[in-house]
Amino acid sequence: MTDMKPWAFELEGYIREGEPDRARRAELWQVAIGLQDVDGLAPSQYLLDTAKEHIEGELSIDQVQSRIAAYYQQRDERTQAELESEEADVVSSRIAEILGERAFTFSPSELKSIHGRLFKGLLKEAGAYRRYNITKNEWVLKGDTVRYSSWNIVPETLEYDFEKEGAFSYQGLSKLEVARHIAAFASGIWQIHPFCEGNTRTTAVFIIKYLNAMGLEIGNEPFADHSWYFRNALVRANYTNLDQDVHETNRYLEAFFENALLGASHDLKNRYLHIDWVSEAQSAKSDSPKCKVPENGGAFGCTLEELAVLKLLDADPTMTQKALATKLGVSERTIKTRTVQLQEKGLLARAGGKRNGRWVVSGDVGSADSSR
Repeated sequence: MTDMKPWAFELEGYIREGEPDRARRAELWQVAIGLQDVDGLAPSQYLLDTAKEHIEGELSIDQVQSRIAAYYQQRDERTQAELESEEADVVSSRIAEILGERAFTFSPSELKSIHGRLFKGLLKEAGAYRRYNITKNEWVLKGDTVRYSSWNIVPETLEYDFEKEGAFSYQGLSKLEVARHIAAFASGIWQIHPFCEGNTRTTAVFIIKYLNAMGLEIGNEPFADHSWYFRNALVRANYTNLDQDVHETNRYLEAFFENALLGASHDLKNRYLHIDWVSEAQSAKSDSPKCKVPENGGAFGCTLEELAVLKLLDADPTMTQKALATKLGVSERTIKTRTVQLQEKGLLARAGGKRNGRWVVSGDVGSADSSR
């Protein structure tokens, strides 16, 4: 069963109707928009309406991008949500364009070019390797970070991984073996984290292009509906903590690519990737308590990402948005969007002034979490 987002239903009809060109364009848009979930970004209704015109053949992709640029140029004053929608809209249209092109070269230069095309005008360092070391606090790691490559060896490390992959032969491999090998390759180039931001979306676009260049068709559902799982699976593939008995594993990433390439039906739930997660089977074999991470926020009408925010604010009502962003490994503007959405849902409120205020989490959410 798919965890289809509301916007995806608006495009699904084109795929079901069966007209090849329309269906293909709709699939590209689903992947392009779905990948924005990696950074908690959502498209505007204007993008969805414009994408439909492209799917129906009424607009070229260049016309789509011109319309989006004009739409945001007209809006002098924008809310935080509109700023995030602009990034989602612009990058989605560029992903749809790149995935619609047949041209591809297997090289680090192609990866660099994709990053530049996706984030031109949005990131100052678009298309350039990072020149400093980075850390990112991850929810699935309880706030810890993956150890990324040192910035000064990014070019050499990428070159090594690409040379190794280029020398690998896929001849005689089953699709299952291909899926598992691709998982390892994707994990390797993502761990290098060659760019300051946008690494997951860039890696996803590159891998899709690479697989298509080898004549492999990829199911659109995993990338369209489970892009945050994809990122968390990359995190787990590159994290070891011996003190906590946590070891890097490709099994989550392999499950993702098995769904994409073989049409497998692995349950791609983010909670399974949390380092404290204990499955039903494991729990039955031991006396250890199950992970206290809630299975989902469905009972409260919120997403897993929003629930993570609520948990932190319930534990520390004075936590700043900057501290939240650091703890969850996302941008401050993503946190601002989530807190606004939670307030609109009645799950979060702000008491007191801007400087000395505190967050108030809905009693239902707080009591449900403490009772687990």
